[in-house]
Amino acid sequence: MLIKSYNNQNLDLDLPSSLNLNNLLALPALIDPHVHFRVPGGEHKEDWKTGAQAAIHGGVTTVFDMPNNTPAITTAEALRNKKQIIDEQLSEVEIPLHYYFYFGATPDNLEEIKKVKDEIIGIKLFMGSSTGNLLVDKRSNQEQIFKLAAELNLVVAVHAEDEIKIKMQKEKFKDNDSIKVHGLIRDRSVAASAVAQAIEMAEFYKTKLYVLHASTKEEVDLIREAKAKGVNVSAETTPHHLFLDSEAYAVLGSKAQMNPPLRTPEDQRALWAGIADGTIDTIGTDHAPHTLEEKARAYPDSPSGVPGIETSLPLLLSAYNKGKLSLEKLVAVMSGNAQKIFELPETNDWVIVDLNLEKEVRNEDLKTKCGWSPFAGWKLKGWPVATVLNGKVYNF
Repeated sequence: MLIKSYNNQNLDLDLPSSLNLNNLLALPALIDPHVHFRVPGGEHKEDWKTGAQAAIHGGVTTVFDMPNNTPAITTAEALRNKKQIIDEQLSEVEIPLHYYFYFGATPDNLEEIKKVKDEIIGIKLFMGSSTGNLLVDKRSNQEQIFKLAAELNLVVAVHAEDEIKIKMQKEKFKDNDSIKVHGLIRDRSVAASAVAQAIEMAEFYKTKLYVLHASTKEEVDLIREAKAKGVNVSAETTPHHLFLDSEAYAVLGSKAQMNPPLRTPEDQRALWAGIADGTIDTIGTDHAPHTLEEKARAYPDSPSGVPGIETSLPLLLSAYNKGKLSLEKLVAVMSGNAQKIFELPETNDWVIVDLNLEKEVRNEDLKTKCGWSPFAGWKLKGWPVATVLNGKVYNF
């Protein structure tokens, strides 16, 4: 079956005859630069067998996995042990997913970073606490990491939340156990303060900075200004920050809890404007599965994070169908820009989409082990129907 690609190539693929050829289009397979596949230590909610199936189901063939595992990936030995487990699991499901690792920064593991510099995509720096125990909240330690990264030509990817402000807010709201207080503890100033500090260090040390999950107008403005000054900064936002706002707590409860929290419609408009003008470079899902039992715990014992790798493309295709972005921009933020920023080798991977297919997000259709989505019940227009990885077609 000959399938037209978005840039007018013709691909000859073995696809089911039931598909409507007239609606099909081949897009470059997605690169998800931000996933938590939970190996090692969290295999009850995701592993690389289910994670790879979820990725393929979402049109993703390349992922960058985060280091806040149990144990955290902060030593060369831990990194290599993790790789061995992943290779075994991918072999079991016969999905040779392309994957890259972030290495976790700590206040005292600079020598370990040097050991693995050729085995990682970048350094993950938690400026504020989140899932797991990785945290570097002292400016002096952060400076050392930015300096070393510049010397090693490594990207520093920051979870940009100000830990001092988080602690102050936690104390202020310690007697309030409403889920809505999560957005007050980690308010917009928490994010903006940390982004401003990260940009200062990147500018001073000439470090490649990648701001993870930007969520506020202030962050977008800071990043835009830094780019205009020539700072080597790139930025990511997430599907949940683009499509959900803080009103979702009323419907989803702790299933809408994530770090950084959901924001306002004004922030969403700023994120979309940032995508349009190139301030926001990528969309990473921050796919962070937890079981429904874990998410049902009373706040603040409920964990932060939501799954998203299977719904990101349908959400963005629906946005395309509503005129919110072009196909060229969609391809850029979900594939091309990440390839350039992180200097990835080219692949010949594709995702085949039906631009007119309308379908509801259903938990029972998901491949992720956690088995739920904050977008369950949403009717979306535009869905992947097959993914091509290393020449093999995976039909859904």
